[in-house]
Amino acid sequence: MSNTAFTEAQKQYLQGFVSGVDLQRHNKGLGSLAGSLPILNNGAAASGGGGGEMVTVGGPDAIHRAAQDRFIADGKKLNNEEKAKREKNALDIYDEMVERAKKGEFPKGSDVFLTKFHGLFYVAPAQDSYMCRMRLPGGLLKSHQLRGVAQIAKDHAGNYAHVTTRANLQIREIPPTDTIHVLNGLADLGIITRGAGGDNLRNITASPTAGIDSQELIDTAQLSKDMHHYIIQNRDMYGLPRKFNIAFDGGGIVSSVADTNDVAFMAVKVEEENATEQFPAGVYFRLELGGITGHKDFARDTGVMLKPDQCVEAAAAIVRCFIEHGDRTDRKKARLKYLLDDWGFEKFLDQTTKHLSFDWPKFDITKCTPRGKVDRMGHVDFHPQKQADLHYVGITLPVGKLEEQQMYAIADIADQFGNGDIRLTVWQNLLIPNIPTDKIQAVKQAIEAAGLHWSKSNIRAGLIACTGNNGCKFAASDTKRHAMLIAEHVETTVALDTPVNIHVTGCHHSCAQHYIGDIGLMGAGVSVDDDMVEGYHMYIGGGYGENQGIARDLFESVQATDAPMIVEQLLTAYMNNRNDESESFVSFCNRHEIDQLKAYCAYEPAVA
Repeated sequence: MSNTAFTEAQKQYLQGFVSGVDLQRHNKGLGSLAGSLPILNNGAAASGGGGGEMVTVGGPDAIHRAAQDRFIADGKKLNNEEKAKREKNALDIYDEMVERAKKGEFPKGSDVFLTKFHGLFYVAPAQDSYMCRMRLPGGLLKSHQLRGVAQIAKDHAGNYAHVTTRANLQIREIPPTDTIHVLNGLADLGIITRGAGGDNLRNITASPTAGIDSQELIDTAQLSKDMHHYIIQNRDMYGLPRKFNIAFDGGGIVSSVADTNDVAFMAVKVEEENATEQFPAGVYFRLELGGITGHKDFARDTGVMLKPDQCVEAAAAIVRCFIEHGDRTDRKKARLKYLLDDWGFEKFLDQTTKHLSFDWPKFDITKCTPRGKVDRMGHVDFHPQKQADLHYVGITLPVGKLEEQQMYAIADIADQFGNGDIRLTVWQNLLIPNIPTDKIQAVKQAIEAAGLHWSKSNIRAGLIACTGNNGCKFAASDTKRHAMLIAEHVETTVALDTPVNIHVTGCHHSCAQHYIGDIGLMGAGVSVDDDMVEGYHMYIGGGYGENQGIARDLFESVQATDAPMIVEQLLTAYMNNRNDESESFVSFCNRHEIDQLKAYCAYEPAVA
């Protein structure tokens, strides 16, 4: 029978089956097929590590079990999360979640982790409730969906939603009795939560101005949807060694910050003078790998250049290679970056080819025309679209928060003045597109009536904050509250005339990506006399895209109450000492040594 006679599911089953056969032959020297079928369960070591239930695993889950077995066969111990996934497939616990909801109970033990695979996070001790995260590929949302989220937030949660740094939504303060109402209500709206948490591919991000941007090289909206649906339809795309991020950048004026992702597809153009038979003139995507700025690394170019219709298959091959070889023993080293550091790009790409229907196509990056310049305020205020007489507006949200009535107001504005489309961004704000020129003034008034802002307030527009300790057990500080205090203070003390990004994150997980902020703050406990108070480590001079760079350490252990004053002093020093109005804050910082920047601040840290 030819290969084409097998379905994709059958091919995946056979692939996992053969992997298990090969593994058992290698470890036990068994030549018979029957002897190769059993696989050790419960994370037990193959030798000297105790017994463990003998099971047979096939189908799309086989690739994960075979990867775990390789570590066990090498005498290594699976981490607790891998053991939990080995005991119970997180995608099969719906009935258990229904029973917990009926009893009004929260999950316990490893079930807390497994429930995240459905987008549900039990966030105790920060809140004795659930948070639910959604999947909105490319940040694309319809007005009726936003109204539905508002209603769910009112009926079953805390009456608000947060826009996240992966351009999606999450609702909080969900009681244990209401989880299934939330999941099913979102599903009725066409909103997926499966895989929004846990060891999975997170929300697929793309250029928020896709399809309406006169500068873009290519519309990435459909690609983000194609990638999203591929994940949803392929069960082996779940249960990775750790979370995984994918982004598409089409070259528009608003960046998707793709270089901070595990996999980044960066649009470029090949002009006629550089075209080849393999690469005719046109638009392609450069493949970049290994971004994880919380670990101080950006995605790097691999030399690979892809046609748009090759991107999804390429990403799937990369993910499957990561599934097979990513670390299942040490959570701190389980991201793609560490596999790339260990192997190098060439070995990794070579290992992925068994999952591809084509060889990796290489092309000299110097012969590509790169994307145009990013407008750092392109996600705020009114901007003309490439469609005649139409504009989009970027609305700033207070550290990503939307109250119930504001969600209804946004949906009404999108319907009344646009076409019902809403786009979320990685900057924790949103865009409403397709607004006719003669409706701009009315839209301004409607936004202000909702208690929101549209103008280029240079602090709030670039202000990003993670959930903080008000809703996350890992955070050391109340990031959203402190971020707002910084904005309120600086707006009244500094006449800033240029964009500055301030990223406030609660812990080393860096959900707010503090290392790429012009000014970054990471939550930390600060010892003051005999007390421990909320505070931050502060960083300066980070960037992304053409200004790519990891922020440098500025101050350690700053009390949260002192942070607004330090930010004010830094921005005042910049305004008074920059070379000219064209010098950006990052450029100003980078031409100063850290000690010089410290000298601008009349501050003595509590801890040296």
